[in-house]
Amino acid sequence: MNVFSKAKDIRLMEYINKKSLVKRTIEFIIGCFLIALAYNIFVVPNNLVPGNVGGLAVIFNRLFNISNSIVILILNIFLLILSYILLGKEKTKATILGSLLLPVFVSLTENINIWLQIDTSQVLLSSIFGGIIYGFGAGMVFKAGFTTGGTDIINQIICKYGKTSMGKSMLMSDGLIVLSSGVVFGINNMMYSILMLYIISLMADRVVLGVSESKMFMIVTDKEEEVRKFILKELGQKITVFNAHGGYKKKLENVIMTVLPTKDYYLLKEGIKTIDENAFYIITDSYEVFGGKDNDE
Repeated sequence: MNVFSKAKDIRLMEYINKKSLVKRTIEFIIGCFLIALAYNIFVVPNNLVPGNVGGLAVIFNRLFNISNSIVILILNIFLLILSYILLGKEKTKATILGSLLLPVFVSLTENINIWLQIDTSQVLLSSIFGGIIYGFGAGMVFKAGFTTGGTDIINQIICKYGKTSMGKSMLMSDGLIVLSSGVVFGINNMMYSILMLYIISLMADRVVLGVSESKMFMIVTDKEEEVRKFILKELGQKITVFNAHGGYKKKLENVIMTVLPTKDYYLLKEGIKTIDENAFYIITDSYEVFGGKDNDE
């Protein structure tokens, strides 16, 4: 990458970060508040450990009787310093606000159970509803383009220096924290924590990506013209056709791509099977579709 293209990329990143900043900041603050709320209502009373520094704080509180918010703040500050040394200034800037705001909200909502009377003795229900609220808050934070720091920093460090994927990094960091809860609080508690962590990740994904209202089909068929007509005339959907090189037969083939509402998924799937039972097709969720209104069919 030359100096000019790098400067252009930096300007683009600055534009993206400034775009809708007020709206994104409000979403981020609400997200942090929801995380803190779920943490103090459902996580702390049941000693659940859904990964991240919040989970470590629950363990430290049991072992050393230190306030959860203090532990989260100290760990986040330590990780910010580590991030600055190992990841650089730009990466660290994106995590400062969340790393400091979350422990503040955790402290402010520490006695929420005095004002909000919720029976959290059913650990399964606490794991489910706590995971939903926590995950919704985390999703709002991520969608706004922010992060709450914590193990996110550790994951980036492992990813960079361990030459591994972000998914594996998360599995190592959060996985170890959740597993350690089994030693401190017992196996049953660890299983509830795993359930809660799973729900948090699912909910966060739904908030970031949204609910899929469309399906994308990629189709390879010997009866291309018939499939094209079916999609265009019967279903009224636009298509894109592009060339692909078969890896096995090594011949050039056309791939038909189309995006259609989920309600028409069954019609297209059965239509393809009826037209060409040997057709090869891939179906994936399509969360957002932009443009294409003026494209030729």
